[in-house]
Amino acid sequence: MLDTIAKGFRAAKNRMQGFRELDEATVEEAVKDIRASLLEADVEFGVANRFLGRVRDKAVGEIVKLAATDAKGKKVQVTPEQHFIKICHDELEGLMGPVDTSIKRAKMGISKLMLIGLQGSGKTTTIAKLARKLQKEGHKPMLVAADVYRPAAIEQLQTLGKKLNVPVYTAPGVMPPDLCLRSLDEARRQKCDFLLFDTAGRLAIDEQLMTELVEIKQRTSPDNVFLVIDAMMGQDAVQTAKRFHETVGLDGVILTKLDGDARGGAALSVKEVTGAPIKFLGMGESLDKLEEFRPEGLASRILGMGDIVSLMKDFEGVVDEKKAEEDAKKMLKGEFTLVHFLDQIKTLKKMGSLRDVMEKLPFFADAMADGAKFDDRELVKIEAIIQSMTPKERDHPELIDKKRAERIAKGCGKKVQDIADLLQRYKVMREMMVRIGSTPGLLSKLPGFNQLGKLAQMKNMDVGEFFDELEAAPDRNAPLAKKGPAKQFDRKKRKEKNRQAAQSRKKNRKR
Repeated sequence: MLDTIAKGFRAAKNRMQGFRELDEATVEEAVKDIRASLLEADVEFGVANRFLGRVRDKAVGEIVKLAATDAKGKKVQVTPEQHFIKICHDELEGLMGPVDTSIKRAKMGISKLMLIGLQGSGKTTTIAKLARKLQKEGHKPMLVAADVYRPAAIEQLQTLGKKLNVPVYTAPGVMPPDLCLRSLDEARRQKCDFLLFDTAGRLAIDEQLMTELVEIKQRTSPDNVFLVIDAMMGQDAVQTAKRFHETVGLDGVILTKLDGDARGGAALSVKEVTGAPIKFLGMGESLDKLEEFRPEGLASRILGMGDIVSLMKDFEGVVDEKKAEEDAKKMLKGEFTLVHFLDQIKTLKKMGSLRDVMEKLPFFADAMADGAKFDDRELVKIEAIIQSMTPKERDHPELIDKKRAERIAKGCGKKVQDIADLLQRYKVMREMMVRIGSTPGLLSKLPGFNQLGKLAQMKNMDVGEFFDELEAAPDRNAPLAKKGPAKQFDRKKRKEKNRQAAQSRKKNRKR
């Protein structure tokens, strides 16, 4: 997602490196890079030009001080590149914001939410996700199958309703405006406090569709009218949103399929064109995969700095906080077994697509840009290998010799080399955990985290504590500290020892 937009900002950022002042010529070249990627990503032409105009006006002539002071009086090193990125970040936030992810409640009685959109945009799945969200907040929702023209839509909604244990109202032979009005009585009877209308869609906007939607709105007076847009539609999505807003009136927009190959142009355009805020992002098929829209998070992802806040929210949704804290303490002490490794894999699988998770990590931005691929099938493969081991082997991987590896490979249908590769990855991860545990400031040395910290400090955000130990971090090439079972070792000595052992075996064979 967003790769097309991000590459222009990445090129502009690289162009700024080595400059002390943001002169007009440098800024103009950077703006050209960004314009090309915005238009390629299907950002509406007028929106792109206005955005770039604001960036140019703020950047040209800015003399960047090499040292600045934040709100706390702490000195921050700033470069022209970081200053330009901050300007872009602020303008991207302004373009997509301000944020408003609220769902209005009725002052009295049942709250009503009407979902509209074209056929194939993901309305039915999205309305189930909204029902799931309301359930979590303590509400009792009811779904209304108002798409009477497509029997599959009714069946799909009923299936999703059963999955959520949410009632679904249908009335065969009744037209949508009457059906939606009748559902109010049924909702009162079942003591539901939220009514969600899944309306009909078309392959394109037509007068019959618009007349029906306007009538439903007039007769039921919904508290919320949300438009569902397929983010893969590009500029068509913006024009669709504009037409729906002019005819029906929108309270918000929900963008779907942002976890696929969406270029992201709709995300940058729809707010400025319609004035309706983006409420949520649909990020997968799972009914829990509905993210509250955060313009600052999406701006950070576009600029290659990830979105740690969103990632942490995903993490909190699938992890037991107390257990995670206990496991983290063990891992940072070096007590990291294949059992923990397996637990991490299961957690990742719950969080959704591996690519989406990696996209939210700052230090993976360049890898994603260079075409790195993260295959979810790799997690399944690793899980199969570990589950083919005995409990003792999972706790003590060093016991796995060639004979055991052959047995494990046979049990999971993989090659012996796959077992060896996994054990090597595990050892590297365990060493990394020990290293981070002995050097808390090490994270701030990773690409992306340092830049993210600078941006946050320039915005006067309270994140100083996270990077306080930056200066205390020792050289990366320093030997590992002794921590638990992970012992310090000298690579040169081990290499020499292995060489001597090989020579000894050779002499014995000659004898």
